[in-house]
Amino acid sequence: MGTSLVVGLRNPGARYQGTRHNLGAQVVSIVADRIGASFGRAPRFMRAEVVETRIGTARVVLARPSTFMNESGQAVAPLLRYYDTSLDRLLVVHDEIDLDLGKLRVHHDRGSGGNNGVSSIIRTIGRDFWRLRCGVGRPPGSRNPADYVLERFGSREQAEADLAMQLAADLVELFVTGGGEAARQRAGELNRED
Repeated sequence: MGTSLVVGLRNPGARYQGTRHNLGAQVVSIVADRIGASFGRAPRFMRAEVVETRIGTARVVLARPSTFMNESGQAVAPLLRYYDTSLDRLLVVHDEIDLDLGKLRVHHDRGSGGNNGVSSIIRTIGRDFWRLRCGVGRPPGSRNPADYVLERFGSREQAEADLAMQLAADLVELFVTGGGEAARQRAGELNRED
């Protein structure tokens, strides 16, 4: 098994910290925190912050793009090449409005589902990679989804979001040590346990 690359999608900058759209990057940050690792700038002017580490004996690069969400492919493609990671060892972690808050799904070789970050990655490398979709729910009423995902979680949502991010971090670790199918199966079990 080669090096895994786990990319948590986000918009960079303090203005977007803690927003629904940055859930993917928050999950990857939790994984780094668990192993006491800090993000640094990616080598060779690649547009990301990275941690090169191990989970168990498995090598992994955790990455948070420094591009905006809709340009995520510009960060992911160079990282894949530099770390010589095969597409089946790439996991993209992102928010998903088509899943209820707290729901987690692991998918392979799917369309973007309207997520602009995923769309950008598909345009750059194709769709043959793994995704961890982290539910944030649909906006209430007729609110614009684009505005909704740029907001922070409400006080009643935060505890559920925090738990979901911890479970998502567990799935990232399982992906790295056991592969995509193991992570997909465990995500399915988590959804049945609700």
